[in-house]
Amino acid sequence: MIGSRNTFPKLMGVLNITPDSFSDGAFYFNPNSAINHALELIDEGADIIDIGGESTRPGADEVSEPEELSRVIPVVKELKKLRPNTQISIDTTKYEVAKQSLDLGVEIINDISGLNFEIRLAELAKQFDAGLVIMHIKGKPRVMQVNPTYDDLIQEIYNHLSEKIDYANSLSLNKLWYDVGIGFGKTAEDNITLLKNLDKFDNLNAKQLLGISRKSFIGKLLNVDSPLDRDLPTLLIHSLLLKNNIDIIRIHSIKEYIMLRNIFDLLR
Repeated sequence: MIGSRNTFPKLMGVLNITPDSFSDGAFYFNPNSAINHALELIDEGADIIDIGGESTRPGADEVSEPEELSRVIPVVKELKKLRPNTQISIDTTKYEVAKQSLDLGVEIINDISGLNFEIRLAELAKQFDAGLVIMHIKGKPRVMQVNPTYDDLIQEIYNHLSEKIDYANSLSLNKLWYDVGIGFGKTAEDNITLLKNLDKFDNLNAKQLLGISRKSFIGKLLNVDSPLDRDLPTLLIHSLLLKNNIDIIRIHSIKEYIMLRNIFDLLR
């Protein structure tokens, strides 16, 4: 399953500073808990820490800008002080949250709206020479799983990503990724179809980031109710997808992937 790839994907560790995230809601809502967990992910081998202060689970309500800032900025400040060489990504759709984070040295904006909610995030990334992740989502998190339908799943997602990537490239961004948005306005069957057809997106003028960690489609397929019990099937799915051109994998647990990477290096 390794295929022709020569390097293992970079590991992006998830840090949710929220009371209601689907996978680890309230675990790291306290700033000290969030910082300690980030340090643990870094020590285990995470290349990037993705910090988010607003839950994007299905049905989630929006968080105000001041509230999101109060959640993420103290943690970004402390992490940049404690581990200045670790790359940090800010998972946000809000301009001011992204700007204040970039001011503190954050290197990547991870925009789950795919520039649909705030087009200026691309200009902000250019201004700071930061990376930008453009994800596909159908609707907003609160309603995205209410009967999502597509005439042509692959083509519709491809067209959206292509349009936004072309715009970002028109600004001459140096670091650009796309994310097909597994679980964001897709049925379980849609998610499987996407994972079977990731190569259909290889022509996009950006690198690929994949986020499937602990998501509900895994639970539905394998009858695993608790998100915390989905790390092993997440790992197994990723191992079968290594043949694809995935540059970053976004995951909640890091240490198992260090073992997978060691096996990859031995077998490639």
